[in-house]
Amino acid sequence: MSTKITYYLIVVLLIIGLYGAGTLVIDELATGDSCPKILYIPMCIVVLVCFLVPLVAHLLKKWNVLYFLFAGLAFGIAFIASIMQYLGEAECPKTESGTPMCYYSLVLFSSIIGLRIFYLKSKNDH
Repeated sequence: MSTKITYYLIVVLLIIGLYGAGTLVIDELATGDSCPKILYIPMCIVVLVCFLVPLVAHLLKKWNVLYFLFAGLAFGIAFIASIMQYLGEAECPKTESGTPMCYYSLVLFSSIIGLRIFYLKSKNDH
């Protein structure tokens, strides 16, 4: 896969994530009960920021530490939420089809972290 394709694939995945998290944030602001909270902080807002910071870092082609810090934080949140959802210990927001959104976040953040590593390695090989 070329670095250009990888670059744009990362952008697309981050925009998809921003859209999904953004709709949850809008619902949370309207209803106050759309997102799970930790210490009164809605996790959908944290996840939205965790999509936004890597997108900006990726578009500017700098701040790799921030990219991986925020993507890693969101991966951790999605991983723990997915396990808790699976065990019935927590309830993630669901899509219209009923799929917990934490599962999608886990896949998205796994993908953008893996693709970013691939992108950086392939860019350095040229």
